[in-house]
This record gives sequence, structure tokens and C-alpha cells, in this order.
Amino acid sequence: MSKDETMQLTLFQESLFEQLCKPAFLKQAWQQVKVNRGAAGVDRVSIEEYGARLNEELNQLSKELRGWKYTPEAVLRVEIPKPGSKEKRKLGIPTVRDRVVQQGLKILLEPHFEPEFSDSSYGFRPGRGQQDAIKQAKRLAENGKDWVVDIDLEKFFDRINQDRVIHLLRQKVRDNKILRLVGLTLRSGIFHDGHLEKSEEGTPQGSPLSPLLSNIVLDELDKELEKRGLEFSRYADDAKIYVGSRKSGERVMRSISTFIEKRLKLAVNQTKSKVAQAKDVVFLGFVVTKEFVTMSWKSYKRAMSKTKELIKRGAHKPFKEQLEKVNQWYVGWASYYKMTEFPAQLHAIEAHIRRRFRAQFVKNQKREKSLAKRLQRQGVLKGRAYCAAYSNKGCWAMSHAKAVEEAWSNKWFEEEGFKVQSDKELSHWKPVRTWLKPL
Repeated sequence: MSKDETMQLTLFQESLFEQLCKPAFLKQAWQQVKVNRGAAGVDRVSIEEYGARLNEELNQLSKELRGWKYTPEAVLRVEIPKPGSKEKRKLGIPTVRDRVVQQGLKILLEPHFEPEFSDSSYGFRPGRGQQDAIKQAKRLAENGKDWVVDIDLEKFFDRINQDRVIHLLRQKVRDNKILRLVGLTLRSGIFHDGHLEKSEEGTPQGSPLSPLLSNIVLDELDKELEKRGLEFSRYADDAKIYVGSRKSGERVMRSISTFIEKRLKLAVNQTKSKVAQAKDVVFLGFVVTKEFVTMSWKSYKRAMSKTKELIKRGAHKPFKEQLEKVNQWYVGWASYYKMTEFPAQLHAIEAHIRRRFRAQFVKNQKREKSLAKRLQRQGVLKGRAYCAAYSNKGCWAMSHAKAVEEAWSNKWFEEEGFKVQSDKELSHWKPVRTWLKPL
């Protein structure tokens, strides 16, 4: 028997709780916590501080778990603005040591549930992601399912029924110590505005264990949809059910809403839920129809706002420093939105980035003569440089002037390190002249 087979047999023979308590296993969980990073919890101990005394911390944690002296701290409530909304998303930040325990629980519990999750579920699962969910939605739309049942779950993470979570866990996990530990984690409390609040429902959005628990809860919905022969694409609590007509959609909306509220003990937001044609529904930042996949109008406008936040006209920070921050955001953002089949959307955002920088360069020259000299240093002929500098236009209008665009050309930005994304790896894009203004 090989070393790996011996180790697997040993782990199989041990209880899940015994595995969790081992310092070596906790170290494995810690490595994932470290990669995921995150802020300090209520004890104000950061990732770096915890890692500086790692062996001591993990040995102590192991002893506390074995002796049932471990008690999870309350999660730190943080509220962040929802993109494109006045509402705020409530996040719960556990302490680093609690994140290690929760990550360990996730590692142990996930193999018991993952194999039986629906093929139409894509959120927080190994080897799956948002782009896979969009591709599934596209397939369904192309198969003639042009109407979408868009059910909005109101404050989903805050309203998960904790008793139901434990009930669902017990169906596959027989280790009562693990179940008890999950229960303690769910009921650890919330620290908000200097006060400790009870957590009698929900699971903190932002903890390592919450994504798995949310999938376990919503797997009941997936199974119900499959039992009824309905086709869907779900990413976390964002589920879109695809049907052939409005009448079918309205019938599904009524029956599934009832199932969600009575069986899953969750609330459906009737104001935000709707039955609509695919072209009128936004899914994970995209509009997905049988004809095209395009970035939603809100996603496009948020990107434009982000460029304004990163590149301020009156900023005096070094260009390279600003460009580095722009690249950090834009490369990751564009790698996701490259799924759009309207390349003009990314071209427009890149053009806006360059124009904001040009406006900044112009504004930072306090006098017309200084601007003219700067344009000349950038290779613009003297006459054109002085004509542009003394045109009596504002910096934003000037940023679009031919002399300014010549001085700081698209090629110049790329040579300086602007990581353009719109002209790379775009073989899947359809040849279109313009992009429609979507939702």
C-alpha cells in the first residue's frame, strides 16, 4: 500500500473532528486563509501577526478544540455600498483563528456535498465560476428559452435558517462534534457599532464556511427545479430560470416563490423579482440572449465611475504610480468582461482611461506656455503645440484635441505600461460595428 493510500485510509478511519484538531491539518487550513487574506476581526489580530507566531497559535487552537474550550468570537460587522445602489451589503469578518477553524470545516465537509450538487450550480464551487454560469445561460437562451424567471432572495445570507442548515448537514455528516461546532460558529454573535448582537439566523457573508452552507441550503431549490424539469443557471443566491413563454414564467414564479418561503424559510423580494424576456434581465453583470452576450449598462457605467475614482484630473501623484493602480483594477475587471460580444464597450473604457490621463496632464500645466513646451517635448510641432495651448479650452475639451492626442498617443500609453485588454485574445468576439445600449 502506497503512502498516499495509507494516509487516506487513516483519515477515513478517523472522525472528522479528530482530523480538524490536528495541528498539521489546521496548518493546511491556515495556508488557504493566508492566501484569501482579509481584514482583522474583533480581536484586531491581522493575518501577518497571526502568522508571526503560527506554530504557537495552531498548537493552542488544537488544544482548545480537543478540550472543548474553543469558543468562536463574534464576527465584526462591516457595511459596504452595493454597486449601483444606495443599499449597503453587510459583511461579517471572523477573527483569523476562527477563519482557520471555519476553513478546516469547509475542507472536511465539502467532499460530502460537492459530488451531489447540481450541474447548473456554479457559485463557490471548485473548477466553476461566473463565466460558466453565463455560458449555461447562453445555451438555454439559444435553445429557445427566451423568458427568464428572475427571483430575488431578500437578504439571503442574513436570513438563512440555522436549524435547517444543521438538519441538512446531519443528513450526510454523522459526527455530532462537527455539527455542534458549526452551530457554535453560526451563533457566535455580531459585533456592530460597539454592541454585541445575537445571531439567531443567517450566516455571515465573508466567512470561509458561508459559501458552502449557502450552497447546501440552495441545493434543495436546485433539486426541486430539476424535479419539475425546469432549466436554470445559478451562481450563489442569483438564480435565473429559463422558460419558453411569459405564461409559463408567471406560473413558475408563483410556485417556486411559495416553495422558497415555506420550505427553505427564505424571503422573496416581490419588488425586485420579475418575469421578463432575456434581453431585459441582468445576470452577473451581463445581458444574455440567444443573439448575444453583452456587458450590462450598469456594469459599463460603474467601470466609467471607477476610472474617475482612480484618475483624478487634479492629481499630482506620479503617472507610473497611478497607472499601476489602474492596471491592477483593469486587467482583472477586463478578464471577466471579455465575454462581451461587443468589443466597443472595452474600447470605450480604455479610451476613457487615456483621456482622463490626458486631461490630468493638461491641467497640471498651470500656464499656456508651459503646456505648449510640454507638448513640444512630447513630439508635437511648435505651431500646433502653441495653437492648442492657447485655444482657451478647458482641460477636458483639450484632452480630446488632436495635438494632445498626438503628444500622448495610444501607442505612448502602451509603451509606458498601460495593459490594454481589448485587442488581445478576442477571437470569439463577433464582428459588430457598434454596441447597443443595454440595461
